[in-house]
Amino acid sequence: MTPLIAIAAAYLIGGIPFGYLLVRMKTGRDVRALGSGNIGATNVWRSTGRAIGVATLLLDILKGFCAVWFAAWLTAHDVNWMSAAAIAVILGHAFPAMLGFQGGKAVASFVGAFLYLAPLPLLATTIFFIVTVAVSRYISLGSVLGAALFPFAVYLIQHPPAPVLLASLAGGAFIIWRHKANIARLRAGNENVFRLTGAKA
Repeated sequence: MTPLIAIAAAYLIGGIPFGYLLVRMKTGRDVRALGSGNIGATNVWRSTGRAIGVATLLLDILKGFCAVWFAAWLTAHDVNWMSAAAIAVILGHAFPAMLGFQGGKAVASFVGAFLYLAPLPLLATTIFFIVTVAVSRYISLGSVLGAALFPFAVYLIQHPPAPVLLASLAGGAFIIWRHKANIARLRAGNENVFRLTGAKA
């Protein structure tokens, strides 16, 4: 019963739509009607400003970390349930019950979850992400390539138990799938360029 509570809690934590709530509190507007319509940090940054975007990013990372930490606490650090919680919090962000199961792409929650499960591979992948975005100016390209690279980094750097590796594969594949529209725009050459000012190109 306790492991099921851990998974349910991870999904519910993931489903807290910080981007939606912060934009609503600051401006009274629905972030889903702004920009790309996504509740994640990138769209919040572009549509509402840097400060709210950074706050959204940090809170979404925190909920990913907390969900896995809570699962570890409830299950005596059972790696099977911790790995399952990582996937549950990602799904919670992408499909939050509070917003009719229409959520974000779950990159920040992915980062938070694996910050607990696989910190060194995550650090290596984050460096790769930063370099990719700095060179290309496409957040989506960095996210997709980082998600594809991450399971290999987990395997090569951490040599983890099978559940962690499987969770990294499933999580990475899910992030890539959630970016399918971005991938189409990248191929068409009309993807949004990231700017520190928050403005779109």
